[in-house]
Amino acid sequence: MAHHKHHEKLNKIKEAIKESKNLSEEEKNNALSHIEEWYKEDKGFGLLIDELLNISKNIEPILDELGIL
Repeated sequence: MAHHKHHEKLNKIKEAIKESKNLSEEEKNNALSHIEEWYKEDKGFGLLIDELLNISKNIEPILDELGIL
């Protein structure tokens, strides 16, 4: 069940990142690559959030808006 919940959150994060006007294409691609890698390796969700926040300060408002932070 927790895995399914994380999958839903990942999809919301991915869509929000794709639609963001505050991220460059490079930042979007980097963030999406991290999400895919995390999903494949089944890393802890907190680690993914930390990695995404390190990509760009503009990701924080996206995660905050989604209720992730």
